[in-house]
Amino acid sequence: MSMSDSDTSSQGGDYKNFKQISRDRLLHEMLRSTKTGDSKSTWKVLIMDKVTIKIMSYSCKMAEITEEGVSLVEDIYRRRQPLPTMDAIYFIQPTKENVIILLSDMSGRAPLYKKAFVFFSSPISKELVNYIKKDTTVLTRIGALREMNLEYFAIDSQGFITDNERALEELFGDEESSRKGDACLNELPFVRYRAAKSSLDANTMTTFRDLVPTKLAAGVWNCLVKYKSTIPNFPQTETCELLIVDRSIDQIAPVIHEWTYDAMCHDLLGMDGNKYVQEVPSKTGGPPEKKEVLLEDHDPIWLELRHAHIADASERLHEKMTNFLSKNKAAQIHHNSRDGGELSTRDLQKMVQALPQYSEQIDKLSLHVEIAGKINKIIRDLGLKDVGQLEQDLVFGDAGTKELINFLRTKQDATRESKLRLLMIYAAIYSDKFEGDKGLKLMQLAQLTPEDMNAVNNMRLLEGSSDAKKTSSSPFSLKFDVHKKKHAARKDRSGEEETTWQLSRFYPMIEELIEKLSKGELAKNEYPCMNDPSPTFHGTSNPASIRSSQAPPVHSMRQRRTPTWARPRNSDDGYSSDSILRHASSDFKKMGQRIFVFIIGGATRSELRVCHKLTTRLKREIVLGSSSLDDPPQFITKLKLLTAHELSLDDLQI
Repeated sequence: MSMSDSDTSSQGGDYKNFKQISRDRLLHEMLRSTKTGDSKSTWKVLIMDKVTIKIMSYSCKMAEITEEGVSLVEDIYRRRQPLPTMDAIYFIQPTKENVIILLSDMSGRAPLYKKAFVFFSSPISKELVNYIKKDTTVLTRIGALREMNLEYFAIDSQGFITDNERALEELFGDEESSRKGDACLNELPFVRYRAAKSSLDANTMTTFRDLVPTKLAAGVWNCLVKYKSTIPNFPQTETCELLIVDRSIDQIAPVIHEWTYDAMCHDLLGMDGNKYVQEVPSKTGGPPEKKEVLLEDHDPIWLELRHAHIADASERLHEKMTNFLSKNKAAQIHHNSRDGGELSTRDLQKMVQALPQYSEQIDKLSLHVEIAGKINKIIRDLGLKDVGQLEQDLVFGDAGTKELINFLRTKQDATRESKLRLLMIYAAIYSDKFEGDKGLKLMQLAQLTPEDMNAVNNMRLLEGSSDAKKTSSSPFSLKFDVHKKKHAARKDRSGEEETTWQLSRFYPMIEELIEKLSKGELAKNEYPCMNDPSPTFHGTSNPASIRSSQAPPVHSMRQRRTPTWARPRNSDDGYSSDSILRHASSDFKKMGQRIFVFIIGGATRSELRVCHKLTTRLKREIVLGSSSLDDPPQFITKLKLLTAHELSLDDLQI
């Protein structure tokens, strides 16, 4: 299988980010490759199943698919009109059901299509290949039969999900598709993973949950060994780094309020994916009309503001609207006419000339002004600033049991969800405080339902990090302020510039892990490597640097951890991750080798933001993968579904 389109990080050619490579493989390696011989100039039908339709829609636009000669897109499970003069491209999962439908379409005297070019999203079993070979009439009508190794959804320029929504509550799951990313990108990674706690502490009992990252790392490594010998042009030496972790490394990130524009949109507005329902004035003077808008990368304002603090985003939007009114002739005239001034014919002419541009720009600005206004109103109405302050203080050890109880007693108007999220953060830091009837008393004080409390108790099923366990076993009472820092779930960013915006201290744990991995300071006993890297590889370390990671200097990473929202306010400031990758093609050699991070059990928007931020800082593309991308309401629902039922290791599927 040729993978030349994806050869970007270590050799010549324009640098392409993760999503661009996925798109190019679908458009060029798959669709364009069917334009051969007598099939060169003819239009084709593209047939997909439910999963591959999503794979395609996340990476490609319909116009791009049409440009590659596709005139019709069909669902394999629906009854289709016979088009015997046209060729068909099948992009399907290698399931028995799909193969049976394919054979039914192409067999007999009157096949549905002239020729079939078949592309499987993941490896097909030998049994199914033999099943296809048995039908000799179909074999002559197959123009291609290939495995794409592309079974993930590129939800972001630097992020993908395998769409296993139940991975968290199962705490295992068929993560088969998560192995395909590196084959798709033509990358051979050093595979690092979170070690089982039982391997670090002889007194810790081995559980199946604890072994999930180890099992997945072993599965990935076995696949890579196979790819090296079976896929043409697959790298024989390591080209990137892959870190496999699970939700236990950071239980707080999925629950705490993340104050960026993107996270607030999804947390507070109840959006369906990236769809926002906007109310626009009716052209007929009736009630407002509802219009679905997608918040995606093709919107420059969204691209600029999505990782900005909500307060910063609101200020920037105000500035944009002010600048727009001062510079745009049509907007000025429109604005001035509202003050009662008469419009001259000359003014009307100017307004008409500028109207198309004015209309498009004002629509985009109005959309985001409306969204930011809604978010700020919800923050005020629900008193989220007070909630957010206590969340941050709990995480950094500046507040404890006393402050939490005081909040629950005095803030009677706080929403049930806010109180639930506070208790979940508290449970992640002080798991011992829920033993006996202590948890019941807190539940009664917060007026939570038993179902809510189930989510709080289940935080402990995710098993906190070894550091958290050490601090929670401190023999000192929480009463003494001098020992509060012992219970901090995060180290304060000492030595760093003062953060520009309130409630921006929190950072997800993967930020530290990726920084240490890139510097070669990630402890090998806690994060072993499946393929024992050689000392020459960029990003690996000597024993001294590994030892130094146990006790880093106070200012080692903190000075560099400047908040994303503290940057100069330019839409293309050259510092954003997308800007770095856009400009990298002219200077691709300065971009280091990629780092892939895969989180089993769901990733968060704060973790995706960190990957963009660190791409800028480290000059290495950081790609985040997970079984799902969860906003707090979804994560809480999943936690409620968790049970303490212990499954056997034989049931563990990777």
